[in-house]
Amino acid sequence: MNSVEVRDLSVKFGDYYAVKNISFTVRRGEIFGFLGANGAGKTTTIRVLCGLLLPSHGETRVCGLDVQQNSFAVKKKVGYMSQKFTLYDDMTVAENFSFTGSLRKIADARLKEQKDRLLQFIHFRASENTLVKDLPGGIKQQVSLVSALLHDPEIVFLDEPTAGVSPAYRQRFWSLIQELATSGKTVFVTTHYMDEAERCQRIALMRSGELIALEAPEGLKRKNFPDRDPRDVSLEEVFIAEVEGQ
Repeated sequence: MNSVEVRDLSVKFGDYYAVKNISFTVRRGEIFGFLGANGAGKTTTIRVLCGLLLPSHGETRVCGLDVQQNSFAVKKKVGYMSQKFTLYDDMTVAENFSFTGSLRKIADARLKEQKDRLLQFIHFRASENTLVKDLPGGIKQQVSLVSALLHDPEIVFLDEPTAGVSPAYRQRFWSLIQELATSGKTVFVTTHYMDEAERCQRIALMRSGELIALEAPEGLKRKNFPDRDPRDVSLEEVFIAEVEGQ
């Protein structure tokens, strides 16, 4: 079963195509990597899939629902963690969760149950009364993940979730991502780190709003460097070959 289905999607601003005629599917429980340089169209695509932006053309289905016709229902089934904004820095962890719960209309008992379970999931040991701005970067990202999961979505969109955090915290965060996928949730993630892309089951490469490659990491390596052992090929080499045409 597919969690995401995109057919001939285009998003146009004036004469500029942010996304141009892309099609792909994402399977349930898959860790799906979305790669490309800044401005390639990754975040725009995610915003359409979350029901936050209307496309200019094409069809999009998330969790079996037509996004344009059922945007409110889709928002209940997806979690979205942005690199730039998920939590309020001047509020405590508990206040952020309470605010998110009220926006999502989560009953108090259910919110507490979800919050306690997810904080245990990320091994959170600080006080919930800690201001978000006082959390280390890696812990803040993990708390952001909890906030995106409070309503128990079927699919979670993570837009560069580990940007700016230490390698140790990135490793920990990806362990959490893999556990989420194992539990049956679909994880749609953008990243600029090639070692993180290696952990995705499939990778979509975007360039100037167009989808130029879609394959498992090893498949992309074999396609671009057929005469080399895939174990000796880095995804950075693949990225350069595909995106820059070298």
